Amino acid sequence: MLLIELFLIGMVVGFMSGLFGIGGGIVLVPSLILLGFGIKTAIGISVMQMVFSSIYGSFLNSKRGAFILKEGLFLGLGGFLGAQGSGFLVSLLSEETLKLVFIVSIGLAIYRILGSFKPSSEPSVSSNLTLFVLGFFAGLIAISIGVGGGIFIVPVLIGFMNYDIRKAVALGLFFVVFSSVSGFISLSLFGHIDYKLGFIVGISSLIGVFFGVKYAHIIDNKIHKRLLLGIYTTFLVVMINKLYF
Repeated sequence: MLLIELFLIGMVVGFMSGLFGIGGGIVLVPSLILLGFGIKTAIGISVMQMVFSSIYGSFLNSKRGAFILKEGLFLGLGGFLGAQGSGFLVSLLSEETLKLVFIVSIGLAIYRILGSFKPSSEPSVSSNLTLFVLGFFAGLIAISIGVGGGIFIVPVLIGFMNYDIRKAVALGLFFVVFSSVSGFISLSLFGHIDYKLGFIVGISSLIGVFFGVKYAHIIDNKIHKRLLLGIYTTFLVVMINKLYF
């Protein structure tokens, strides 16, 4: 029964990854906690799943010409380097601290998405140094709490740097390739990965990714943002309720 639940969750997480440019941890970590897993085990499974979904999703996006490779590489390199510290950070921080960081991170993402609904005539900002620094800190914090970094990257690209949502989503998922692979290596060295369960969730997520990417390229921008806001808000409420009430 547990394996069936994990397979179904994997497909849903994959769809979210493709549609919103996130690693899927915002969905997967709370779901695994609700199934009774500890947060550190949930983080390990989540990071392994991200490796599968982000690589496949980025391949699908590249076929559609959805992002500029140079921008993605600067974001990704920063994320790879930042994520190398995730294993140490997970070992250093308590579970309660990790939970708090997770909740605050989702709250900040919601705030930035709300701000992005206001029309702006400003051109998009694409400084390579800015992208690298953004990637570094997103990789360090995100992998440590079991998310790929898209949860930070996408709202910042949309809300602060005026990127189109489709380009931001594609770049967010491409960033997750680097952060998740680096995080997988780091967390493996510290013994935080359940390889069997991570593989099951990762393989099943590929089905969802295919449909998520396809839908992301045909949906209206405003509806896309509202859906993104909705999924962030829902899981923020679920996490707060589960962890503190």
